[in-house]
Amino acid sequence: MTELRYLLDTNICIYILADLTSPEAQRLALQDAGSVGVSAIVYAELERGLVGASPEARAAADALYEAAPPVDFDRRAAVAYARIPFKRGSFDRLIAAHALSLNLILVTNNEADFADIPGLKTENWTR
Repeated sequence: MTELRYLLDTNICIYILADLTSPEAQRLALQDAGSVGVSAIVYAELERGLVGASPEARAAADALYEAAPPVDFDRRAAVAYARIPFKRGSFDRLIAAHALSLNLILVTNNEADFADIPGLKTENWTR
C-alpha cells in the first residue's frame, strides 16, 4: 500500500460529492490507493452535512471515504495545533495542524485561509 501523501480539505470533498466527474474527483481517481485521506475533522464536518441526506448522497460519501479514508486526529496533531497562529472558531486550523503533524499536503481551494501557517504545504486541485 502507498504511503499517505494528501489530506483533503472539506471544500474539496464537497466539490467531489457534488459532481463525481469534477476535476477534483478525477484528480482523486488518479492517486495511488492509500495516498489520500480526510482528517477526522473533515469527516465530522461532512457527516454533519449528511444528516438527513438522501441514500444517494450517503452512498457518494461512503465511496469518497473508500478512496480517502478518515485519519484519526491524535496527540501529535493537537501539539501541532498549539504551535500555529490562532484563529478562534476555525476548523481550518485543526485541519492544517493535522496535515502538519503528518507532513502531508493539504488539498484545498481556500489557500488564503492557510497562507499564514508556517511549513504547511497546500495544493489546489480545482485548477
